Amino acid sequence: MKKLKNAELGRLSIEEYKEQVKIPVTVVLDNVRSLHNVGSVFRTCDAFKIKKIFLCGITGMPPNKEIHKTALGATESVKWTYKESAIELIKELKNKNYEIIAIEQAEGSVLLRDFFIDKNNQYVLVFGNEVKGISQEIMDICNTAIEIPQYGTKHSLNISVCAGIVIWEIFNKIKRDD
Repeated sequence: MKKLKNAELGRLSIEEYKEQVKIPVTVVLDNVRSLHNVGSVFRTCDAFKIKKIFLCGITGMPPNKEIHKTALGATESVKWTYKESAIELIKELKNKNYEIIAIEQAEGSVLLRDFFIDKNNQYVLVFGNEVKGISQEIMDICNTAIEIPQYGTKHSLNISVCAGIVIWEIFNKIKRDD
């Protein structure tokens, strides 16, 4: 087995990436404090062709040295917009027939492995603050909540880890039959 060199990976240029068809998934980061988490989510969204990221509330925005440290240029390839109010944004997206999904431990949540994807739908994945999670006001307007089953003594994951797991699984469900 030989490790591949960067030149052997067949990476797209930023221009080529922007021309690629994206999966019908948008990510909302609401009040995410850590700039490293923001950068990491950008990088994951680039890897799995997420349509767009909305940064809301106190979530940091590019250009920023700390975001760049983990995004490694993904802030240039992934479309993003800042919106002050996640609630107003989510209401707007819901009115445009997006299915709004809270990534949160909640009453009636669906385990990630059991979540059904309708390839005709547009999805919004909402990730909340590292400590407080998603506000109840936002939970009230979401269509559903997805939960990652956890079996240890801790019942939370770092948001960038959580986003990586959820986005990977959703990407696989969308691309499974392609």
